[in-house]
Amino acid sequence: MATELLEIQPQVLKFTFEVKKQSSCSIQLGNNSNQYVAFKVKTTSPKKYCVRPNTGIIKPKATYDFTVTMQAQRVAPPDMQCKDKFLIQSTVVPFGTTEEDLTSDTFSKDGSKYIEEKKLRVILISPPPSPVLLPCNGALKQDPSSETLVQRLLSGVENIPPPRKVAEDAKLIETAEELDELRAAECVDSRPSDDVEGLKSVKNVVELNITKDFEDMKSKLNTMDSKLREAELTITKLTEERNMTTVEKDTLKDELEMLRKNNVRRIQMGFPLFYVCMVALISVAVGYLIHP
Repeated sequence: MATELLEIQPQVLKFTFEVKKQSSCSIQLGNNSNQYVAFKVKTTSPKKYCVRPNTGIIKPKATYDFTVTMQAQRVAPPDMQCKDKFLIQSTVVPFGTTEEDLTSDTFSKDGSKYIEEKKLRVILISPPPSPVLLPCNGALKQDPSSETLVQRLLSGVENIPPPRKVAEDAKLIETAEELDELRAAECVDSRPSDDVEGLKSVKNVVELNITKDFEDMKSKLNTMDSKLREAELTITKLTEERNMTTVEKDTLKDELEMLRKNNVRRIQMGFPLFYVCMVALISVAVGYLIHP
């Protein structure tokens, strides 16, 4: 194509690098064409950066902003050099296309459509030096001499203050440090009674809580002891009842055996009725035959 689809600002991603801190960089994409353009952002270190959003649709002659966030790093790279790169792909899509319509095939290089690619480098920048703060009437104020010195260093002007001025500044800083130490000592000396009273109150509260917990535990133990005693009595009663039942069972067995023996003896000692009747009938028949 004669003209580029997208205009990217900035061309280089600059991140202010601080250990264990995130850093963000905003990028603006401008659509130079009269058509809908879809874009996709890729990086060589996907776990290190977070791009929101990484795909989108840009209407004709419109702009689109997205943010790249560098995750917090534990160690600074050597010499603050970064080899990471970003790739922005763009292609023309039909009118009315939405972000939900974009797929992985939209940016595939199959030869039937034009895919424009632009690479962006990454540069790491050190954070600006913090200004020197000096105490003044209990409040921290910025030292004008340090601010002037930082401005001169940033502007490239080498203007070293005379030794007398440096000595005065050092003496002023030492005096400020001594004042801070004295104020800290005064604050510590002025609060011992409050701390002691606070400790006493905390101690009393802790003792009350411990006493309450001890009483609760004691009452629970007493309740458990009474329940155990009741259980022991119940077990003793059940044991006695079982023993009595066993004794009664044995007694009944003995009585049953005795009854069985008595019945056997009675059967052996007496004559059956049927036998007596048969003998009587036979005797009558014999008598009738003898005396017709």
